[in-house]
Amino acid sequence: MSVFINQHSKIVVQGITGRDGGFHAGQMKEYGAGNNLVAGVTPGKGGQEAVGVPVFNTVQDAVDATGADTSCIFVPPAFAVDAIYEAVSAGIKLVVCITEGLPVNDMMAAYTFVKDSGARLIGPNCPGLISPGQSKVGILPGHICREGKVGVVSRSGTLTYEVVDQLTRNGLGQSTCIGIGGDPIVGTNFIDCLEAFEADPETEAAILIGEIGGDDEEKAAEYIQEKVSIPVVSFIAGRTAPPGKRMGHAGAIVSGGKGTAESKEAAFTAAGVPVAKKPSDLVPLLAEKYAPAKAALENN
Repeated sequence: MSVFINQHSKIVVQGITGRDGGFHAGQMKEYGAGNNLVAGVTPGKGGQEAVGVPVFNTVQDAVDATGADTSCIFVPPAFAVDAIYEAVSAGIKLVVCITEGLPVNDMMAAYTFVKDSGARLIGPNCPGLISPGQSKVGILPGHICREGKVGVVSRSGTLTYEVVDQLTRNGLGQSTCIGIGGDPIVGTNFIDCLEAFEADPETEAAILIGEIGGDDEEKAAEYIQEKVSIPVVSFIAGRTAPPGKRMGHAGAIVSGGKGTAESKEAAFTAAGVPVAKKPSDLVPLLAEKYAPAKAALENN
């Protein structure tokens, strides 16, 4: 099975006629078991075609014509929050916002609007998600993924790619890989993903990749201890970051002694979740808790 998306997802790309939107729309169209990309949206360019799908002026037009239920946003930061509102107002149930640089105050209001509408937002400032062999929404490289039973959730896009590649090279496939984004306000957090992994009968283990800043990892550790039965291993990025200095992601800043790598590692350790010292340790750590991972390592 998969989490949040599958081979039946119908994807519309907002900003499909731009450079990045067009390139990644083409990648999404070619990936998966079905032809998941059904439309694109760029105001003023309705009636055109991009990467083999029709372009519409509005998301509502695209939904009415194609039945799209998932949106991927590649529009510039100045318009991305409005794009979220537009997608949700048109009835889209899953919105994946790749764009970074969205104002935090604007995102606070958008977050509430999405939740109140019964939709789900992944991102902003994220790589999206992929269910290997079924569908991908975003920019994750599909060629490094393999169908399997390990769920991956991460605040870091590039670390997601690295860990997925390690899993695949060691013969371990993934059920769904989710990059939740590195901003202070994101639509879907660790707990949301862990809950989905736990409920998915085909996800038998999970890898969580956190980083300094905020307390989402500490909350996730508590949730794992209380609610999660599948084995989970973790890694925290930013161990050597100077206090008070933002490191790449808007949410990756330690201040007032909170959000440190040490506090997050301590929380996971207390919850019985092994913490890798470096990303390359994750698969061996998983093998200590998950028999198929141990068998896969022994066979490689």
